Amino acid sequence: MKKLTYTLFILLCLPGWIFAQANGIKALVGGRLIDGFGGQPLANSVVIVEGERIKAIGQVGQIEIPEGAEIISTEGMSVLPGLWDMHVHLMINGHADYAHWDTAYIDQLASIIMPASAHQLLLAGITSARDLGAPLDASIAVRDRINRGELPGPTMYMSGPFIQHQPYPGTEAFRWGVNGVSDARAKVRRLAEAGVDCIKLIDQDQMSTEEVQAVVEEAHQHGLTVVAHAHRPEEIRRGLAAGVDCFEHTGLSSAPEYPADVMEMIKERTAQMNKGPLFWTPTVEGLYNYEYLRDNPEKLDNDCWHLDLPEDIIADIEQSIQHPGRLPYFQLTPSRRPTLERKVKQLINAGVVLLTGTDSGIPMKFHCQSTWNELDVWVNEFGIDPMYTIKAATYWPSVLMGVDKEVGTISEGKYADIIAVKGDVLRYISLLQDVDLVLKHGKRYK
Repeated sequence: MKKLTYTLFILLCLPGWIFAQANGIKALVGGRLIDGFGGQPLANSVVIVEGERIKAIGQVGQIEIPEGAEIISTEGMSVLPGLWDMHVHLMINGHADYAHWDTAYIDQLASIIMPASAHQLLLAGITSARDLGAPLDASIAVRDRINRGELPGPTMYMSGPFIQHQPYPGTEAFRWGVNGVSDARAKVRRLAEAGVDCIKLIDQDQMSTEEVQAVVEEAHQHGLTVVAHAHRPEEIRRGLAAGVDCFEHTGLSSAPEYPADVMEMIKERTAQMNKGPLFWTPTVEGLYNYEYLRDNPEKLDNDCWHLDLPEDIIADIEQSIQHPGRLPYFQLTPSRRPTLERKVKQLINAGVVLLTGTDSGIPMKFHCQSTWNELDVWVNEFGIDPMYTIKAATYWPSVLMGVDKEVGTISEGKYADIIAVKGDVLRYISLLQDVDLVLKHGKRYK
C-alpha cells in the first residue's frame, strides 16, 4: 500500500514536460505557414501537435507552447500540408519494359515492390496518394498495412484493377474487362465490396455508352469517385456524359489542343455548381522533361529510388533504362511536348480544378522524384501560380476524396500531415525536391 501511495505521489508530481512528451506534444515554431487554403501565409507560425492531430495554430509570442513539448524549429522554413500525388503506380518503379516487369515481379508486388514505392513517396513529402491500377489483393493489403503502421508510406487511396473493355494480353491480374451492363456493375460491386477507394476507368471509348454509364452509376451508389483516362476525345465525351468525377492525363497525343465540342462540354459541366468541381490530373512532367532527361541522364543515377529494393531489382531497372533515347514509350513525346501547356491552359480557362499527379512509376519516373518535378513544371514552365499549385497538391485532392475534414490543410483538429522545407517555396517551388521535415499523423518520418 505504501509503495502504491508513493508511486501515485511521484506521478502527480511529474513535471509538465513529461506529460507533454507522454502525450506526443510537438511544437513547430518559427516557420512561414502555408495552410493549404490559398490565403496569405502566416509568418513566425506555431503549430501545436498533440498525438496524431493538430491542436492549435498561432504565432510566436501569441500562443502558449505547452510545457515540455518537443520543440521543432522551423525558422527560415516553409511549413505546409503534406503533399498529395493523385496518380501513382506503386506496382511499377521506373522500369522501361512493362511486359517483362509484369511477369517477373507479379508475385513480389505486395511484399517488396509496392512497399518500397510507398516508402519512397513518404520521404519525398507525399503523405497521401492515389494509386490507379494494381492487383486487387495487393492494393488492399499494402494500403491496410500502412494504415496499421506496419509499413511506412502515405495514406493510400487505391483503385485496384483498371476497368476497361478488354484487358491487354498478360495484364489480367490488374485489368478487368467488362462484357455488358450487368458485368460492368458486377465488377464495380466486387471492387467496392473488397474495399477500394475509387474506380479507375480506361478505354471507355471502346465500351458501350450503357456500360460506361453503368460503371459510373454503380460506383456512385457505393460512394466511390470514378477516375477516367482522357487520352482520346471520345473518352472525354463519354466520361463527361456519364458523370465521371476526375480525368487523367492531357492526352490527345500530338494534337495541338482539345476539340471545340469537347471544350464546350467541359465548360457546360464546370458551370453546374450543384455537381461540384470537375477535377483533372494532367500528369505532364514525364512528357515535358523527357528530352532533357534523355540528353542529361545524370538524374537517373540518384539512388533515392533504390530505397527498400533488392540489388537484383535495382540492376534490372538500371539495365532497362541505360539508353533513354531508345525507349519506345517516349518516341512520340517530342511531338507531344509542345502541346502540353496549351491543353493545360485550356482546362484552367474552362474552369476545371487541376490536381497534382505524376503517373509515378512509368519508365524513368521514380517515386522519390516525381511530385516535385510536376510542381516545378507547372510553376516555372507553364507559369501557373505557386499557391494554386500547392492547393492542387493539398486541399483539392482531399476534397475529391471526401477527406477534407481530416487532412489536406493545416488546421485545428485535422491529422498532423505536415512537411517543412528550408526557404520560400512560393518563390522557389523546386525546393520541394529536398523536404527537410515529414510528419504524418503526428509521427516524424524525416
